[in-house]
Amino acid sequence: MKRVVLFFLLLVFSGVVRAQITADSIQRLDDVVLSDVKLKRYSHGYKVSVLSDSLLQKNRSSFTDLLRFNSNLYFKENGYGMVSSPSFRGTNASQTAVIWNGISINSQLTGQTDFNTINTTNFKNVVIRSGGGSVQYGSGAIGGSIHLNNTLSFSPHFDNTVTLSYGSYDTKNVSYLSSYANEKLSFNIGVNYIDSDNDYKYLNTDKRNTNGAYHNGSINANLGYILNDKDVLKLYHQTFIGEREFSGTSSSSSLAKYDDQNFRTMVEWSHQGDQTFSKLKVAHLQEHFKYFGNKNTENYTFGKVNTYLINYTADIDILTDLKLKPIVSYNYYEGSGSSFDDPNRKEFSTTALLQYTPNNQWQYGLNLRQDITSGFESPLLFSFDVAYEVSDYYTLKLNGSKNYRVPTFNDLYWQPGGNLDLVPENSYQIDLGQEISYKSAQLNLNAFYIKTTDLIQWEPNTSGFWSPENIAKTQNYGVEASLDVSKKIKEHHLSLQFNYAYTVSEDLETNAQLIYVPYHKANFNLAYAYKRMSLFFQHLYNGEVYTTPENLSGRFYSVEAYQVSNLGVSYQLFKTKSQQIDVSLKVNNLFNTAYENVAFRPMPDRNFNFQIQYKF
Repeated sequence: MKRVVLFFLLLVFSGVVRAQITADSIQRLDDVVLSDVKLKRYSHGYKVSVLSDSLLQKNRSSFTDLLRFNSNLYFKENGYGMVSSPSFRGTNASQTAVIWNGISINSQLTGQTDFNTINTTNFKNVVIRSGGGSVQYGSGAIGGSIHLNNTLSFSPHFDNTVTLSYGSYDTKNVSYLSSYANEKLSFNIGVNYIDSDNDYKYLNTDKRNTNGAYHNGSINANLGYILNDKDVLKLYHQTFIGEREFSGTSSSSSLAKYDDQNFRTMVEWSHQGDQTFSKLKVAHLQEHFKYFGNKNTENYTFGKVNTYLINYTADIDILTDLKLKPIVSYNYYEGSGSSFDDPNRKEFSTTALLQYTPNNQWQYGLNLRQDITSGFESPLLFSFDVAYEVSDYYTLKLNGSKNYRVPTFNDLYWQPGGNLDLVPENSYQIDLGQEISYKSAQLNLNAFYIKTTDLIQWEPNTSGFWSPENIAKTQNYGVEASLDVSKKIKEHHLSLQFNYAYTVSEDLETNAQLIYVPYHKANFNLAYAYKRMSLFFQHLYNGEVYTTPENLSGRFYSVEAYQVSNLGVSYQLFKTKSQQIDVSLKVNNLFNTAYENVAFRPMPDRNFNFQIQYKF
């Protein structure tokens, strides 16, 4: 009853305010271009990092590589191109939210996103938001969130880009991007296909990565149409279809194969009223997998989930310096699979985001969210953030939040082993940040603390089956630093990006560091451009990680720390007003380092990739 009253009070309050205020005229322009506006307007006290399209160009091979070499995220990858899981500030993959145009696309089966099933073709940038985000983005956004936003610009243009690349292990990649707009219509599409034998050599052995081939195709298409002076209609669609052989380990072979199919479609209607700006989203998401224990047979297991979503938001100026954004959302999840029956879940949520800007120095944010989820008692969530501009060069940021994650379909219904008695994970976090900017340099320093209770862990039970339990209490704390420097001297351009993270993630009962969380991780990118030529160098240091929890008893097992570097060069063959051709060569694992990301799963030796790109 309290939740129902909260919902109706929110609606009544929103209605009263709408009758009294006038919306900011700038809102309409921003919303026409960007779907997830709350990421921009309600994150002043958070660390937000933007990876530009130039970085995406240098890391076309995989989304995992893009983030591994350009952020503080740690990735556990079961061999190159295989399942890839992130660790955000020491949290696990199901506690990292991936947001596509404002909505979560984390799997309802596993709770996480496999980053090797996402292609960044047709995204102008990738945004990383550090810190708890369950109030804005729902279940799972505990460590942070990664945002994929498609942009739709209505400035008249017609641009096309064709990219062809070929590399080691018979790796072929072709993509086509097209973007068109006039004053009423905006359209863009990205099509990508990649195929690789992925049979790299295991260094210091006579073995190769057998049964590791993969191929996939993706489509990312977006359409926007201005109906009139007040209404804009947009359509977003993404398709990914892939097939991967699952490679074995250095000591055992494999014949497994895995098929992925992901479809995402969303229609968005934006309306500029006389007193407020509103937005309605309707979406359908489908995830579908097939697992073949032996690729030479037709026997497989499968899982499938359809998600139906409706979301309504409004942007309201209560006062000149006080903004309110109420959000009402309803999700329906419908699953099926060979390891469970036909589960479903209904989820209703109400959210209120409040932003107060009393002057040019201070920014305050206060946010509340209440979910009603079938089968669970969901907690009342909150978050706050503060940003204080001490001077033109120095800004202090503080944020805190309560976050949660509900059990997935696999956690609850997997047979044998599912546990219907699970309760949602709960987490509290606080983050203190400093941002120092001077001329063309920017330094960010952050310290964070996260405490999680009722953490869901799969362990063997008395019957011999693996089953999830709410048993663990963990704490995560550490510091992060990032530096971005750029310098231009006549026709010489030089830039440096550096990231470092020190992370402690421990079980509060044993005080042991959790498995696959490095204490230290660092990377830097150095780029130089002169006239038609450009060079870049990437370097990654990944500290030692434990693979078993016995690190306090002296019987621990670990994956050793490693360092790996990439080098790239590109040259502009010619450029006119309407056409441009670039060629580039990238050398991955430049020093031919033997290393593992996951125990007994060697990563690739030195390898090459040649690319030609034609813009017209």
